[in-house]
Parts: sequence; structure tokens; C-alpha cells
Amino acid sequence: MKKILLIGNGAREHAIALSLKKSPQKIELATFAASVNPGIKELSSEYQVGELKNNTQIASFATEQKVDWAIVGPEAPLAQGIVDVLSQVNIPAIGPAKKLAQIETSKSFTRELMNEYKIAGLPEFTAFESIEGIEDWLQHLEESFVIKPDGLTGGKGVKVSGDHFKNMNEGMAIINELLNDGQKIVIEEKLIGQEFTLMSLADGQHLVHLPAAQDHKRALADDKGPNTGGMGSYSCADFSLPFLEPEDINMAQEINESTALALKNKFGIGYKGVLYGGFIVTKNGVKLIEYNARFGDPEAMNIFSLLKSDFVEICEAIINGNLDKVKVEFENLASVCKYAVPEGYPDEPVKDQKINVSRVNKNKVDIYYAAVDQKQDGLYLTGSRAIALVGKHQDLYQAEKIVEEEIKKIKGPVVHREDIGTKELIEKRVKVMEEVRS
Repeated sequence: MKKILLIGNGAREHAIALSLKKSPQKIELATFAASVNPGIKELSSEYQVGELKNNTQIASFATEQKVDWAIVGPEAPLAQGIVDVLSQVNIPAIGPAKKLAQIETSKSFTRELMNEYKIAGLPEFTAFESIEGIEDWLQHLEESFVIKPDGLTGGKGVKVSGDHFKNMNEGMAIINELLNDGQKIVIEEKLIGQEFTLMSLADGQHLVHLPAAQDHKRALADDKGPNTGGMGSYSCADFSLPFLEPEDINMAQEINESTALALKNKFGIGYKGVLYGGFIVTKNGVKLIEYNARFGDPEAMNIFSLLKSDFVEICEAIINGNLDKVKVEFENLASVCKYAVPEGYPDEPVKDQKINVSRVNKNKVDIYYAAVDQKQDGLYLTGSRAIALVGKHQDLYQAEKIVEEEIKKIKGPVVHREDIGTKELIEKRVKVMEEVRS
């Protein structure tokens, strides 16, 4: 029997664990996590809690458990080079080597790579380590700009003019604060349009593109409130999105392919794992907002809820470099994922409060545990996104109704975005896109 190491403990990792265990190949799961996820623990024969940035701890757990290979869920271990460390003890992993993970860990690296290899979809940008030249650059961008700290920010560090600051002075205050903290920053043009996610599986040579999805970062309905890790997402039965044209999908796929090739040319090693492109379709075509070096959360839940193929076989094809020989198939259904999050999330979330999910009908929705703690008397909130539910149906709006009905059955101090996947919100986004293209 194969033994697989899973690194991470969020809803994304719960979705990965369920997909691995669904394989017709019988596998054992050894999980290394930052906290106890009751859903993953139930699926694991071994479960160790430790520090996700501690390569030594993870590698010794992996060797003790005699795992055949590993899959890395979150970005922090990839940033620390866990794939390289596991490779040194002859354990292959689903995830890029540290050098290649810079595609997520350094925004300036990604922009400069795109520039160097003439990859399409590159916005106007400049990277800065001091204040010199910034005012001229902002005037060139006509004061419509985005400020990005160079490193990892958990999806919450990017500041956009008009959304997070009103004018150049407020923008300069944010820039000064980041520079004074010793951070390198990227300042680029503000892009107007609709965002979408296109993830691709990569085996170092071949790419398999996954269905497109749309994430919802803002905490409150109608895209109001602070940015979060993602309040939910949806995908459509045709694997596109209502505001996208076929050429938009083709363009995003081509950008991912060009990026994987550029990384191989630059470093001499292939990108293995998931290449997550966060794109925006604008009046000038598709542009890349950012890359992640792993499955998106929440978009992973849409993808795994629809996956028909053997995920163990897919992972081994990624490791062995023969992804082109494997069928990666999905149900032709729409999916809507919504997160139940603690009241006050993300700024002042309630913690250590009990929630109850017993009334949720698991025959109607897929349920994925995230930031919850299982105690003797039940489930408790730990302060971040708590539980993701996914509804599926041929019709997108029916999928939304299914998940909305079930998420309301979660008892306790939790909230969710009721508008994700609704006709009203999606038609609004389609209209915005029509105006942008006109």
C-alpha cells in the first residue's frame, strides 16, 4: 500500500485528502499540519502537528513514515523550500522547487520573468526598494495604480487606488510605510475588468488546464468590506465563466504555458505541481494579476468536487513527467463554494466559540473543514475561515440555491456571503465586462 504525505490543514487540504482517499488505489495518508483539522485527521493513519515552515521536522516525519511521495497544500512550506529538502531524502513532491516557487513568493520576480521572456499579459510595472523615482512613476500611471509588497501576504497585502486609498497622498503614505519596513514593492497600473482563476497541473514538461473559477476576496456582499483569503468561488458546467469569451480562456492557458517554459529555461528544471494564474480580462485582453504556486483556496474545492479521474494517478503522472498520458476528467456541472467564517472575520474574528454542522445534508453538498478545532463536546472556531460547502448542479443558479440552503443550517456565530453564485451578482459582472469591452 502506498503512503502519501499531505502537508497542510485547511479546507484545500481536506479537499486534497478526500480526493486521494477516493482513489481506486488503496493509500494511507500521513499528514503534517499546523493544527488539527478533524476532516483530515479522520482520513489519516498518522497525523502530526508542527510548524509548517520547519523543513527538518517535516522531512523527519516523512522519513519516519516511509512515505512514497508528498503533496504540499499551502504556500509557506513551498517558500521555505520543502520540496528541495524532501528531494534530498528521495521523496518526490507535488509542488515546485524553492527557486520556481518564487513565482508566488516574489511579485517582482514574476513581473521581471514575464518581461525577460516577453510573456503576454504583463501590466506596466516597476519594482522599488527606495522612494527614488516613485512620484514620477505614479504620475506616469496617472495616479491609477496598485501597490504590491514583494513577498507573501496571504492574499491581503495588495492595495488598489480607489478601493484602499483615495488619492496619491494616501497611496504615498502606504508606500512609505512599506519601504520604511524594509520591504521591496511593485507598483503597477490599475487594471479594470473581471478577475478569474485558471489553474494548470504541470509535470515539468506538460500542462493540463483545469476549469476556470472566480474567487470572491471581499468579506461582504456586493464586493464590499476588507479583503480576505477568499469567501467563496464558483465554476460553470462549460468550464468557462459567464463574462469570458473562448479567446480569454485560450489566452490564460497560453500565459501559463509560456510561464512554465520560461521557468524551465531560466533554471534548467521543470515546474511540477500547480501553476495558479490569477487573471483579469480587460479591454486590452487578458492580463496576469499574480501567480500562486499551489491550488487556490477556495477554488480547489470547486475543482475537487467535480474531479472524476483518479487523483493518485494524476499526482504520480506529475511526479513521473507523463501527465500527457493520463485522462483528467471533470463532471460537466456548475459548482458554487461558500465559506462560513467567524463573525468579525477578517479583522476581529470571534474565536473559541462552538458551532454545529449536524443539520447540514452531506448528500446535497460537499463539506470541507478549515479553521475549526474538534473538542470532546464539538467543533470550535479558531479565528479564520471555518467551513466550506460546495453545491453542484447542471445549472449554476441551482447549485447556488443548494449551497445557500445548507450553509444556513450551520449553527453558531458564523456568517457567509449570500451573493456568491447568484444571478444578480453574476449579471452585474457580465454587465461590467460588456462596458469594459465596448
